[in-house]
This record gives sequence, structure tokens and C-alpha cells, in this order.
Amino acid sequence: MKITNEKFLKIYNQETEKIELLISNLFKNKKPKSLYEPCSYLLSGGGKRLRPFLVLISAKASGGNFKEVYNAAIGIELLHNFTLAHDDIMDNSDLRRGRLTLHKKYDVNTAILAGDNLIAIAYKLLLMDSKKNIKQIIETFTNGIIEVCEGQSLDKEFELKENVTINEYKTMIYKKTAALAEMSCAIGSLIVNSNKKNIKAVSDFGKYLGMAFQIQDDLLDITADQEKFGKKIGSDLIEGKKTFLFLTALKNAKDQNDISLLNNVILNKGIKKEEVDMYKNLYEKLGVLKAAKKEIEKYTKLALRSLDTLPNNEGKELMIHLANSLINRYK
Repeated sequence: MKITNEKFLKIYNQETEKIELLISNLFKNKKPKSLYEPCSYLLSGGGKRLRPFLVLISAKASGGNFKEVYNAAIGIELLHNFTLAHDDIMDNSDLRRGRLTLHKKYDVNTAILAGDNLIAIAYKLLLMDSKKNIKQIIETFTNGIIEVCEGQSLDKEFELKENVTINEYKTMIYKKTAALAEMSCAIGSLIVNSNKKNIKAVSDFGKYLGMAFQIQDDLLDITADQEKFGKKIGSDLIEGKKTFLFLTALKNAKDQNDISLLNNVILNKGIKKEEVDMYKNLYEKLGVLKAAKKEIEKYTKLALRSLDTLPNNEGKELMIHLANSLINRYK
């Protein structure tokens, strides 16, 4: 059966609402309140719930059903939120999705403890759905956590490092973003006891989709409509982040004035808010926006191509729709 856009959105909304409900009931009446109230606060911050949805549709595309993987899907969302809580502490962020970050709402010690608790409960939930391939599932999940930690470490390292290559940047975003999407897909397939070919297909889909998603995030930071995007436009440049766009600009710049402007971002650890348009024009002049769009298309095509070996079913269709909807967001 061919899935329409409307049908995809209906399934996505239904399933993410279910995930939302299961998450909201997770810590009800749990004690001590000093631990579980911060956990609930963190998880009630919203978000697209993309990672749990990837678990569901990978399971379905691999021949299983959504109901077999709900606990694992929630476990992966807990892992994702654990990383957000700790990232916010490391970046000393005040806000996330328009609300106080966990360590600002409570305190740093509470935020660390809540994050640690979430990772333990994530393992517990994962094991509830794991009937076969248990060793491989736990290994995949654990390796995902290691990759995220390595990615965060590289991200912090790049803040101090003057020369970062595009390949080094891609390694960092793979570890920090794409590896978690790859792991979500692999676990959905492993839990329903699929074959190696299907597990590889959905894993590759998650990896390439994660790469496209992050580079698109870099691009949207300078091109999106601020109200739709929900973030300050040009914040990566203001903070002096070495994104795909910035590194491509450095690589493409030949004129000494352009090189000086870009080097100033590194030397001053960012730019002023009023300089964002000037740098956007520089990016356009250096072909940076086109290069980013080309890179996003490349990774999206790789993600979709990886699904060719899967049997045609509703799960595969949902994966195709998800890829297209993510790449067309904010257009």
C-alpha cells in the first residue's frame, strides 16, 4: 500500500503522541521526588521524538511491529535527553527549547544525577524489549553512548583548535549526531530479530540521514526564517562554531580580505549580531550555501539508496517519507 504524505503525518503524529504519553507516565509517583521531578522536567521539554520514531519504523521495515519496540524507543529518547542535560552543563546554556535548562532550573549536581539516572533507566527499558540478540543489542547501545561522548569531546576540542578540516568536522558530527540515529535504527531491527542485510540497510539509513540532518542544521542556522526555526539566526557564527559552512568558506576563500574576515571569527571566538548579514553575503559569494545543499542532497540520496535492499512494506515507505520531510523542513 502506497503511503501518502497525509498518511505519513497521521502515523508520525499518532506514534509520537503515544511515545509522549508513555514518557509522561514513566516517573509518576516515583520517589525520591528530588530525583524524579528533574527527570520529568527534562523529558517534558518536547522535541520531535525522531530517535524513538526511527526505532519504530526500522522495526516495521525489518518485518516487525511497533508494539515490539516501544520500551526500547523510549529508552533511546532517555539516552538522547541524558546527552542534552550534560551538553547544557558543559556549554553553560541557560535555555533549551525556550525553557530553563535542567542545571539552571535546579542545580548542576541535580542535573548530573538526573542524567545518570536516565541512562540507567534507558538500559532497563531496552532490556524489557530484548528477547533475542541481547548481547548485540546491548553492545550496539553501549557503542552508541561511547560515540556520542567522543563526538562531544571532539566538539569541545574544536573550540580551542584553530585548524579543523572538513573531514575532521564530519567525523565529529557522525559521532555526535549521526551515530545515535544509526544506533536507533539498528536496535529497532535487532529487537525484531531481522537478518544482517536488513540491519545494515536501516543502520546505514540512520547514519546518512543523521549526517544530512546536521549539515542541514548548519545551513538553516544562516538561511532559515527565525520564527519557524525557533533559534536565533546566525548563532553558530556569533558563537564562533566551526561548522560545515564556515570550514567550506575557509577552504574556498582566495581573496585576502575574505580570508581576514574568516580568520577574525576564529581570533575573536565569534562575531557580533549585526555582522551576521555580512557573513551570509560572504558565504553566498564563496558558494558555501550551494556546497552545503549539495552535501545534504548527497547524504539524503545515500540514506534512501540504503533502503533498496529492504522488502517493500509500510515501514520502508515511512522511512522514505521521514527522510524527505526532514530535508524539506522550514522550506
